[in-house]
This record gives sequence, C-alpha cells and structure tokens, in this order.
Amino acid sequence: MSELAWRFDASGGPGGQHANTANTRAEVSFDVAASRALGPRQLARLLERLGPEVRATAADSRSQARNREIALDRLRSKLAAGLRVQPERRPTRPSRSAEERRLASKHRQSTRKRERGRPSLDE
Repeated sequence: MSELAWRFDASGGPGGQHANTANTRAEVSFDVAASRALGPRQLARLLERLGPEVRATAADSRSQARNREIALDRLRSKLAAGLRVQPERRPTRPSRSAEERRLASKHRQSTRKRERGRPSLDE
C-alpha cells in the first residue's frame, strides 16, 4: 500500500487562539501513477480525470482518528467519481403533447407581454 500517504498538521483556516493547539488535520494522498491495484483502463481514466495524484484532507473533527476516517471517505468518493463511466446519451424527441404545451406556453407569454405595452391610438 505504498501509493497511499498520510500527512498531519495543524488545522488550516480561521480558529482564533485555538487554531494551533492541536494537530488534528489529516491529509491522505493516493499516487495513481504508481498504483498496481488499478487496471489499464482504470489507470488511464483516473490519470485523465484526476491527474497523477489524488489528495483529500479533513479538519472537521477534533479527533485525529475521526479526521483520518473522513479523509479516507473523501478519497474513496473522489476515486469512485473518477472511475464512474457515464452512460452514452440516446437522443430523443419531445412528444407531440409536450411540443403543444411548449408552444401554448410561448403563446400565453407573448400575449401577456403584448398586453403590457402602450395602448394603440385607435383604442
């Protein structure tokens, strides 16, 4: 499991006087390029979508163990999203009733806007 690396340091961002009192932030990184657990298609897909290294951090909890779990969950979800294959879209046509509803709506809107205008001189 050499592709996975941990890093811990103080919580980043605002926090006033309590920001640097506990090193509970966890960062996990996964070396996609060096991974032997991925097949060639998975490797190519992850390199294209996420790059050679994927990182996830967590500083949500005051417990470092909990932050490790959160960071690992975030890493898992990033990898899963990167590996997800989008189904190919089949083009479809709107039904006749949908087309009629759309045109009726456009007609109502144009009538509404026309009636908002200034009255003509013959009225």
